[in-house]
Amino acid sequence: MNFVDEVEIHVMAGDGGRGCVSFRHEKFVPKGGPDGGDGGDGGNVVLKVNPNLNTLSSFRKRRIYRAVNGAPGMGANRHGKSGKDLVIPVPPGTEVKDKDTGAVLADLTQPGEEWVAARGGKGGLGNSHFVSATRQAPRYAQPGLPGEERHIVLELKLLADVGLVGLPNAGKSTLLSVVTSARPKIANYPFTTLVPQLGVVDLGDDRSFVIADIPGLIEGAHTGTGMGIEFLRHIERTKVLLFVVDVSDEDPCKAFLTVWNELERFHRCSSPLTEKPFLIALNKMDIPSKEELQERLGAIKKLPQVSSSAANVVCISAATHENIAELLKTVQGLLSEYSTQSLDAGQDGGQSERFLETITVLH
Repeated sequence: MNFVDEVEIHVMAGDGGRGCVSFRHEKFVPKGGPDGGDGGDGGNVVLKVNPNLNTLSSFRKRRIYRAVNGAPGMGANRHGKSGKDLVIPVPPGTEVKDKDTGAVLADLTQPGEEWVAARGGKGGLGNSHFVSATRQAPRYAQPGLPGEERHIVLELKLLADVGLVGLPNAGKSTLLSVVTSARPKIANYPFTTLVPQLGVVDLGDDRSFVIADIPGLIEGAHTGTGMGIEFLRHIERTKVLLFVVDVSDEDPCKAFLTVWNELERFHRCSSPLTEKPFLIALNKMDIPSKEELQERLGAIKKLPQVSSSAANVVCISAATHENIAELLKTVQGLLSEYSTQSLDAGQDGGQSERFLETITVLH
């Protein structure tokens, strides 16, 4: 199944059924009164979160969704049947926007959460409602009201605690495969990862967190270069950023700053991505000499973005598993701090943990 994280659809609720014009026709009652029933209400179009979904690919073949119209009213005060709601399943993390204004209409994150995208029209009243002292036999009934319709954009933003970011071929996919059960495609060339990958890190003692491998960013990603905008949106919900930097590169500082600058320039979220807590994993520590490693580690720590934020810097080797346990311990510490601060602020710091039992790895 292809990974799709943005689609545009047109939703149309059902129209209300027309009210009925009818009069009683009973034996020995030559002038029976009005008995026209009301029309049924049109069905709603409802988006509902299905935790077993992880992509919007089902919307590629169908872009127009219409609910059932309400049935017209009938004689003998029989009301028309209301149209059945059209329920559309969406994955957790789906943000709904108005196509014309760009306004966010809904943010669907909880399993089973529902949002009415278009409301059905009200059924029209039958002629029995329009009797008055001066009009005993009304020959008028209301037409049903039309259902709402709108163009909306669905954007999927992954629900994860930690976002792996870095240049292509920095070793993010290898790291993800080491610390989780995810099995992303791994090879020694750029852009091996073409879609975001999710995995669950199990620390034991009922402690775990969700980690997302974001495809490698390149310079200009914030403007869309290399599908940058499509990838960057998946970092918006993460609590902690984990920069993966290839320390075997002669200038790891440049590699870090390239990614940092792209995150800083991404302006589609309410606050800069660089305001999130972060740490740096200097990967491939088994390649350079000890002297080169110490020199490059010291240079990273002197960067203003790092030295001013008390960010943690951990040297690791995803290939040999060296210092992986220390890295995960550091990540867990940052997540604990985040949760404590969120609780103090009255926010929910455990949003993605609710998906640990239902989350699936994206392929």
